[in-house]
Amino acid sequence: MQFIDQAQITVKAGRGGDGIVAFRREKYVPAGGPAGGDGGKGGNIVFEADSNLQTLLDFKFQRMFLSEDGSRGGPNKCTGASGNDLIIKVPCGTEIRHLKTSIVFGDLIDHGQSLVIAFGGRGGLGNAHFLSNRNRAPEKCTEGKEGEEWQLQLELKLLAEVGIIGLPNAGKSTLMAVLSAARPKIADYPFTTLIPNLGVVRRPSGDGTVFADIPGLIAGAAQGVGLGHDFLRHIERTRLLIHLIDASSENPIDDLRIVETELAAYGTGLLERPRLLVLNKRELLDCETESKILQSLQRVSSAKLILISASMRKGLDILLEQVWQQLEK
Repeated sequence: MQFIDQAQITVKAGRGGDGIVAFRREKYVPAGGPAGGDGGKGGNIVFEADSNLQTLLDFKFQRMFLSEDGSRGGPNKCTGASGNDLIIKVPCGTEIRHLKTSIVFGDLIDHGQSLVIAFGGRGGLGNAHFLSNRNRAPEKCTEGKEGEEWQLQLELKLLAEVGIIGLPNAGKSTLMAVLSAARPKIADYPFTTLIPNLGVVRRPSGDGTVFADIPGLIAGAAQGVGLGHDFLRHIERTRLLIHLIDASSENPIDDLRIVETELAAYGTGLLERPRLLVLNKRELLDCETESKILQSLQRVSSAKLILISASMRKGLDILLEQVWQQLEK
């Protein structure tokens, strides 16, 4: 399945039905008078969150959504049928914005949560509404109103409690694979991960916690450089970040600062979010080098520092213990 997390669409609610001019002309109804019915209301556009959906792929092929128009009024003061609402299902975690102003219309998080985005037009009035003492046979009616029309920007933000971040090749996908049943693509070159991956990690209590493996950030990601800018939004909802650093890097301190700079530049409080600093690939270090790197990292960061080897499955119990403690706070 292709992962699509942004889409631009147009929605238009149904038009209200027109009122009509009609009179009662039955043989045994003297002075029957005006009897034109009102038009029916146009259908609304309703968005609904569905946990069975994982991507906005459907909106890549259909960009225009129209709900049903209301019917014209009928004789004998019969009101026309209202148009049916159009229910558009989206993945949980979808944010709906006005395309031009970026005003947020709503954020659908829970399964079954719904939001009316565009209201259908009101039906027109039949001539029965214009009866008065001065005008006993009105021949006036009104047209139905147009429904609301909006151009929308849909953005899917993954619902995960823990986000795994770091530079390309830090070992994020490997860590995700050993902690959960997820099977992301793993290779020994940068930018292996091109889409966010979700995995469920079991707690000691048996409950599951959703982890998100976010594609690698690089310098300038918050300004649109590389892949990170497109996926930083997916860690906005996380409660805890696991910041992975490659122990075999030429300069782990610079790697740390690059990611922290991008978190600060992106805003939304990401840099202040609870974060565990994790040094990965410790199997590639000797004791002396490991000690120097640890001392350097502890001097420049106040975050909790943990050493692991994801590929050798070492230090993972300590990491998970810290994760559960942070989530319980």
